[in-house]
Amino acid sequence: MQRESDTLVGLSVGTTKISVIVAEQDPRYPEAVQVIGMGYSPSHGLSKGVIVNLKEATQSVKRALREAENITNQRINSAIVAFNSLDVNSVMTEGMVALDGREPRRVEEADLMRAIEAAQSRLELPKNTFSVHTIPVRYELDGRPVDEPLNMTGKRLEIMLQTVSVPMTYTQNVLTCVQEGAGIRVKGLVLKPLAASLGSVMEEEMKMGCISLSIGGGATGLVLYRGGRPFKIMSIPIGGEHITSDLATVLRVSLRDAEDVKKRIFMEDDESLRRDGIDIDMAIQVIGARIEELLMDYVRVALADCSPQLFPGGVILSGGVAKTPGIVEMLGEVLQMKVRVAHPIYAMPPGREDTSYVSAAGLLRYNTYRNSYSHLFVEPNSEDVRLSVEYLNDPMTDSQKPEPTAENLRSFLGGLARKFKDLF
Repeated sequence: MQRESDTLVGLSVGTTKISVIVAEQDPRYPEAVQVIGMGYSPSHGLSKGVIVNLKEATQSVKRALREAENITNQRINSAIVAFNSLDVNSVMTEGMVALDGREPRRVEEADLMRAIEAAQSRLELPKNTFSVHTIPVRYELDGRPVDEPLNMTGKRLEIMLQTVSVPMTYTQNVLTCVQEGAGIRVKGLVLKPLAASLGSVMEEEMKMGCISLSIGGGATGLVLYRGGRPFKIMSIPIGGEHITSDLATVLRVSLRDAEDVKKRIFMEDDESLRRDGIDIDMAIQVIGARIEELLMDYVRVALADCSPQLFPGGVILSGGVAKTPGIVEMLGEVLQMKVRVAHPIYAMPPGREDTSYVSAAGLLRYNTYRNSYSHLFVEPNSEDVRLSVEYLNDPMTDSQKPEPTAENLRSFLGGLARKFKDLF
């Protein structure tokens, strides 16, 4: 049995399914990851990507964990968790620090910390939000872009920092479900759009510039890459669940039957569908109308300021809806970009190889990236997540508890920044 330190566990909490992925990692080769098992459970207690019934959601998580434990014959005690939020706020801030002395010198760890803190000092988060991701988008040394400034020589260091925040309630409900309900220590939190992109986008595509488009059950995620880094993360509150609801309304069937129709319409021949009394033409019309709305009225609008020339790597499409016939062609026409359907970047167990499971694979890659590439992610480690839980679950009474204003949130983030030293 592998030591826990050599075992990676990812838990993806989605609208339609809960996925648990377990992999082994050779400490000598951090990027050499081998998937040894997965667990799966249909989701209950989630709607439009977020938890609406804590008890049901916890039971769904437990079922997926039990399956993964039975397959791997390992006890799961901790995991990195992917979750959705209907409200994602991405803010860019810049920071600059002078390297002391008249002569140029090498950039040290302390200089990176000062640059991060300088950028965070300009951050103004909306009230009652929590910073999930802090991602350096660009470094400059003496006005020149650099990939990794540490140990490079110069006189002035600049950083552009992307801070991605979500409402505290979403984060808290996920932590309560996983940590308190299922008894699993949360070692990190990852937004599902980012997890999906990491689980499907090749490094060459990231460097060229590309767009990850993940259409989940309750929401659609967008992650824009340039120069190897994710510089914009967005969430659109429309997903496959809305198609199911449309079908239920138009066909006058239950949501369960509508979900069954949605899956069968593209998997079975027309004859078998007609024998069961399914109005194929109407179902296709309903599905097509909702997908067209998503792509034309939301995705295209969200990317209105983005020239296709900025993303020669094209669009990488993931999620269950990505299997809809004709959607690749439709998306390519709408955005005037090349489009491919995503597949997990790691070898997956039988039945889990398709585009629906890229978020689970992305959690494994996230872990290796976070620990190996300081220039790509500056993320809270397990201790920082614990601190965030305490911050959200402060035992003080409501009258004693300070309001989570932008000022004290900046202070909180600044404290985290000082803990990031080990990542550089």
